[in-house]
Amino acid sequence: MSDWLDYAQYHPGGKRTVAGTLKVLAGLSSPQLGDARDILVYLPPSYGDAGRRFPVLYMQDGQNLFDEATSYAGEWQVDETLEQLSREGIEAIVVGVGNAPNRRYAEYTPFADDQGEGGEGDRYLAFLVESVKPYVDRAFRSAPGRDQTGIAGSSLGGLISLYAFFRYPQVFGLAGVFSPAFEIGAARFYPFMEQASFSGGKIYMDVGTLEARGLEPDPDVMQELSDLYLYDVRRMRDLLRAKGYREGQDLLYFEEQGGIHHESAWARRLPAALKFLFIR
Repeated sequence: MSDWLDYAQYHPGGKRTVAGTLKVLAGLSSPQLGDARDILVYLPPSYGDAGRRFPVLYMQDGQNLFDEATSYAGEWQVDETLEQLSREGIEAIVVGVGNAPNRRYAEYTPFADDQGEGGEGDRYLAFLVESVKPYVDRAFRSAPGRDQTGIAGSSLGGLISLYAFFRYPQVFGLAGVFSPAFEIGAARFYPFMEQASFSGGKIYMDVGTLEARGLEPDPDVMQELSDLYLYDVRRMRDLLRAKGYREGQDLLYFEEQGGIHHESAWARRLPAALKFLFIR
């Protein structure tokens, strides 16, 4: 683990909002993407106990997960949440993969949109599966099996997480899908989902009823866009149910009344998602 830095070494000085143990691998080379990405790894409080292995959750937008200072619009408080959940016996390693801001749209979309933009999600997932996961499994006491390996994200990060669950069923057995942007590339994504085989495991999926609040100033347009967003997510919920996912067992679906498209909303809903995914 010599390449891994303590977070305070990686981000010295200034105000930090990190709880617990956070490690950083600066600039992991990605032959799949042609660049390098910083990888952050949160370790649970009892990680020091000899011999024990932990489930792992791979999360998109790593900059927004742990530290207010590096976040785009606020942090998810993943570390604080898991420190608290550890008192209930729920512990997991969380791997935060930093996004490339100018490539985020392309890499988090499995299919191109109506203008032909995006659609490089398979390359990004190949990076996770072929480069990041093996590196993490070598460096930390992870439980590498699919039943204890999850992937999660919000918006486009939620879209690519659900896609990963079905694209790599041998790798991911858990998915956290927060406010997923299913409208992007929908003409190909929904058919893909309809044809995908049932894959055992657990899927958490949520949405707010006012996803467009704060993103659209016109109240009428905001409501219309929020309703469309909600419609797309409900459509996916119904598709998953028709595929055989049982509410409360394989699938936990939640609508937050008044919930908006923001890290504060995803942080608020994170504890319930983690409990569902990791309580066996």
